[in-house]
Amino acid sequence: MADWHTTVTPPALARLLTTARLPEPAATRRPAYRTLAGQIRLLVTEGRLPVGARLPAERELATALELSRTTVATAYETLRGDGYLRSRRGAGSWTALPEGAPPPGDALHPVPPDEQGHTLDLGVAALPAPQPWLGAAAARAVEQLPCYAAGHGHYPTGVPVLREAVARRYTERGLPTTPDQILITTGAMGGLHLVQRVLVGRGDRVAVEAPSYAHTLQALRLSGARLVPVPYAYRPGPTGAPVPPQPRWDPDEWRRVLRGAAPRLAYVIPDFHNPTGALIDEEQRRELLAAARAAGSIVLVDETPAELGWGVPESMPLPRPVAALDRAAQVVTVGSAGKLLWGGLRIGWVRAAPALVRRLAGERVYSDVGTPVLDQLIAAELLGEPLAAVRAHQLDRLRATAHAFATALPEHLPGWSFPMPTGGLALWVSTDGVSGAALARAGERAGVRIASGNRFGSDGAFEHHVRIPLTVPAATVPAAVERLAALTERATAGGRLGPADEAQPLAL
Repeated sequence: MADWHTTVTPPALARLLTTARLPEPAATRRPAYRTLAGQIRLLVTEGRLPVGARLPAERELATALELSRTTVATAYETLRGDGYLRSRRGAGSWTALPEGAPPPGDALHPVPPDEQGHTLDLGVAALPAPQPWLGAAAARAVEQLPCYAAGHGHYPTGVPVLREAVARRYTERGLPTTPDQILITTGAMGGLHLVQRVLVGRGDRVAVEAPSYAHTLQALRLSGARLVPVPYAYRPGPTGAPVPPQPRWDPDEWRRVLRGAAPRLAYVIPDFHNPTGALIDEEQRRELLAAARAAGSIVLVDETPAELGWGVPESMPLPRPVAALDRAAQVVTVGSAGKLLWGGLRIGWVRAAPALVRRLAGERVYSDVGTPVLDQLIAAELLGEPLAAVRAHQLDRLRATAHAFATALPEHLPGWSFPMPTGGLALWVSTDGVSGAALARAGERAGVRIASGNRFGSDGAFEHHVRIPLTVPAATVPAAVERLAALTERATAGGRLGPADEAQPLAL
């Protein structure tokens, strides 16, 4: 019997297939079954379709795709022959990898420790721990641990001292909050998954920004949610200024989508958006809330980058959190210590009405029961007195790297362009027609991990974009961009790079 991790429904696989773009000439020349097999193979090798995922039955998928059953059956047989599918009578078919094939490459996953010295990681956007503050906070937390060790150690809503610290930080940011409005989770993704599981049913519509955070988009797809993308608008820069337009929400488009689709949920990242870095002003936040209220939609606000305003002048007040503008308790907020403090702590939280917090706490006991106590105590320490110094230290790192990229990218890749954000963890870069997906695949062979733009779209868009993290040391940026430019030049030799083109490995 297969040990698959998840079952992919026909509608969910159909939506994923729309994002698996094959080269245009190949797609038009191939029979339909080979195109379908190639799309599924691409999803597996890029890690967007998990190895061990149970695929729909042939008849069900044929109906969903409006293809003949023979086409689907032949595609499945092709995948079995190539080693990308295994089947057992009565058990179905599940994705696999050919014998000896490396695991699927995913630039958004951390580089394994044994590869860190050989790989240039331009995929994962995560900062190193802030020292010496982390070490000092850990020592103080260990001193407190015996007070908690006499009990069972399970805190479904979180350790009280951390709930109080998170509530206090929201209050400082202009959103009065009490500890009973806070649920501590195992990372922000744990919070997002929990909210999604409780509030979103299979087949429910979810409105999402386009582009948006890749991992949340994938989690929503695999849960069976129906994604409705809402494109960003772009505000032109100063007249004559050689800067790309700045991304912003399009209120008219949001109103149209919320009124027409009536989604169960609207998922947004208004504070230093991932991947564009956009910061949404209060007026647009109010407009979104009004449109969502009229549509009966819950607004799920992802605030994981909210503390990362490295380019915001000290004299400029930041917009208040979206929930501060909400009088109808329609906003659920997810935050994280992982971006500002350290991802290794695995601390996230949900801010919501107390009744929903209790409901979420009751649901989580069927998954992880609670978040590790020691991690919570360390986070509570860092969110106290050291927070101002930690924040200044981390923002200095991001600011220096952003300025280094702003100098090096135009010098070595003059056709590439990006809006310079005022915060966040990444640059959203337009690659002047180069396929980001193909560049990422070429980078895998050359020891350069690149996050392709189509990972951040719900419909395969943003093929000619990449996300570049601001978390590499500033001193290494010139050499990193030189290497990226050399990879791009070699991969595009003889014409613009298409998704199926090959590149020779670069010397490390």
